[in-house]
Amino acid sequence: MTIESRLGIDFGRVIQGGARAPGNADTAFLGGSLEQALASPAADGVFDVLPELIALVGGRAWIVSKAGDRVRARTLAWLDHHDFYRRTGLARENVRFCRKRADKALHCAELGITHMIDDRLDVHRALRGIVPHLYLFGPQETVPEWVRHVPSWADARVLSRDIGEGRTPSATRRSR
Repeated sequence: MTIESRLGIDFGRVIQGGARAPGNADTAFLGGSLEQALASPAADGVFDVLPELIALVGGRAWIVSKAGDRVRARTLAWLDHHDFYRRTGLARENVRFCRKRADKALHCAELGITHMIDDRLDVHRALRGIVPHLYLFGPQETVPEWVRHVPSWADARVLSRDIGEGRTPSATRRSR
């Protein structure tokens, strides 16, 4: 029996906001006005690459994000404002939120996520052993061997090959 690939994607600094130094917050989205949050940009290349990945997994893709009520509301408003669902093919109901980063593991286990893109190493530590293919997004100070580093959405195109060929992160690291 073949396991169908299922993609998980973080929101902040992965879909929205783009690359920053590790650990830096998006102050416009988190602390600014709603108008500033809505005007904040998508990560460079997300609308070029993510639709391809979502199509490749047959629409089995979810945003899994840590957020309180205020940031949750801003995230949903941002997705609508940027016409995200139409532009990427992600189903509107495929957005999940949790209060703690480590709780992303609960969502990923429930959804059967096989490939996860997140910019936080602590999230990947929580997902280790639950999600077989982990992708650490954006600029990073440290990248352990057990996770695949994808510095940008252009680099995230490697997921197409990984999903299609069933490669592990360590195998894709060597093929680079």
